Amino acid sequence: MDKTQWNERIKLIEGALVEELEENKALDPRLCESMKYSLTAGGKRLRPILVMAAADAVGAKGTDYIHIACALEMIHTYSLIHDDLPAMDNDDYRRGKLTNHKVYGDGTAILAGDALLTQAFEVILRQDNVPADVLVKVVREIAQGAGPNGMVGGQSIDLEAEGKQQVMNIDDLRKMHGAKTGALFRAAIRSGAIVAGATAEELAALTKYADCFGLAFQITDDILDVVGDEAVIGKPVGSDERNEKSTYVTLTSLDEAKKLASDTVSEAVRALEMFGEKATFLRELVEYLLDRNK
Repeated sequence: MDKTQWNERIKLIEGALVEELEENKALDPRLCESMKYSLTAGGKRLRPILVMAAADAVGAKGTDYIHIACALEMIHTYSLIHDDLPAMDNDDYRRGKLTNHKVYGDGTAILAGDALLTQAFEVILRQDNVPADVLVKVVREIAQGAGPNGMVGGQSIDLEAEGKQQVMNIDDLRKMHGAKTGALFRAAIRSGAIVAGATAEELAALTKYADCFGLAFQITDDILDVVGDEAVIGKPVGSDERNEKSTYVTLTSLDEAKKLASDTVSEAVRALEMFGEKATFLRELVEYLLDRNK
């Protein structure tokens, strides 16, 4: 895919994220530094970009919703900080850099994650040009996606399942990752559609796309943990095997996982048919998942 638009939006998002931290600095300088360390560590910024792309598909200007987009990235970053902790995945590197707790210690890392999560909702509520009742819908959408019936709920199931491959099947895996990984993608896409004034039919189509996107993302993530280039993906490979995690590769095979990823991407593309050229970027984004190692 042509990454020009993607890179332009990454630049916009990263500038806005720094601005958010500078304008609303944490009380403690070390906490502020820890938050900034992870929030500015790079990455593909998929969730905020999906907010914008969904709004574009509905016919609005996606970049108008920069506050909502930034809030999604803050929530995602909090989840990564916590996921890397010794009590969770115990990872030393993230995006090619030492993980937050390796630099600032477990306690400050936990607080940095807490701070990013809570500040995200303040950022959402400063979004301009969106009626209050619509912002309330967005807050609920994102809170549900990030909370105990979404991302956190899926993380809890994942934690319980470590070392228990024999009790996890494909349906269980899909349910877990639909929450842990997919729920925040779903919240991002649906939020972008809602603020852009999507019809019920448009919202249903984008929700279908979001569910397929989340599934394809997780399958390809599992594949990359086996065959990925650590220098490219920015984190150690083989962590799933070390932590005895059930994945789409361990429960099927590498070839079957690749086929499932391809089929899921095709399903996502079909869900976008009604949007025509306005959804070109969304199509390219989900197709990109099959080639994430490059």
